[in-house]
Amino acid sequence: MRRSVVIYLIAIFLFASSCGGENSVTVLKLGHGLDSSHSVHKAMVFMAERVEEESNGKMRIDIYPSQQLGSERELLELLQIGSLDITKVSSSVLEGFEPLYKIFSVPFLFQNEEHRFSVYDGQIGRELLDAGQSIRLVGLTYYDAGTRSFYTKDRPILHPDDLQGMKIRVQESPASLQMVNMLGGSATPISFGELYTALQQRIVDGAENNPPSLYLTRHYEVVDYYSLDEHTAVPDMLFASQFTWERLTDGEKEILRNAAQESAIYQRKLWEESTNEAMEAVQEAGIEVVRPDKEPFREKLQPMYDEYAQNEELNSYIQRIEELANE
Repeated sequence: MRRSVVIYLIAIFLFASSCGGENSVTVLKLGHGLDSSHSVHKAMVFMAERVEEESNGKMRIDIYPSQQLGSERELLELLQIGSLDITKVSSSVLEGFEPLYKIFSVPFLFQNEEHRFSVYDGQIGRELLDAGQSIRLVGLTYYDAGTRSFYTKDRPILHPDDLQGMKIRVQESPASLQMVNMLGGSATPISFGELYTALQQRIVDGAENNPPSLYLTRHYEVVDYYSLDEHTAVPDMLFASQFTWERLTDGEKEILRNAAQESAIYQRKLWEESTNEAMEAVQEAGIEVVRPDKEPFREKLQPMYDEYAQNEELNSYIQRIEELANE
């Protein structure tokens, strides 16, 4: 009930703020949950600048970062009813809207960065963006979120057995919950904004995320180890509301899509720089970085792979992605 009220109030705000005398300018509102220092936010600013430039000032994107308009789930729901124009969302959150997006939470799906980008930039990536149409979303592009690994208090994760008895914060993702539980930990969904306090107060013993998230959120202040098992590579995805898309002209659609794709390339450069900076900073702060053998983790997760193999659509995508690594 509370979430419905919040979404309703935000929708009223967005409608009211869109009413005005700017009839000659197409104004798009973009909400997301990241801090303005994040590479994805900076890429969105770049996209907005490109849209305004290419449209000769006839299009404008207003950006609301830091969950000003709600959580990722709430922002998706606003897109679905047409009260928000664009948002960025982790593919993990999308699992609750379209099960096909579980594909990005398959552990150890990508062999390396080059393999990952070949999926995002190719036919498979386009098909998965288009899968958003089933839930009234128009896929624009992917933003790189690197690979996710465990960061913990008290002891490092060198083997799945080390997760026994540990409460590990995960996203609200069925696949993430299943993965951590199967590895022997106790998967605990907690809002990302509440995680620092949860770690500090030992409500959870650890979490899993990429290096910039560990650093920019200052989680490194309340954990001791970062175990680079790199179990998943979960991208951020940029979507427009189908309602918004249908009211844009063909020319406006082309400008927006091109600007989004340009911003994704720009973001990858920023992401690499941010990752290097984060790894250096957390180690200087005293975090011990370890690199466990990944094979025991893969072996422990075999039942998860067997289960996915029973889903014809998911299995087809897994096989195509694996084949792409060998081309």
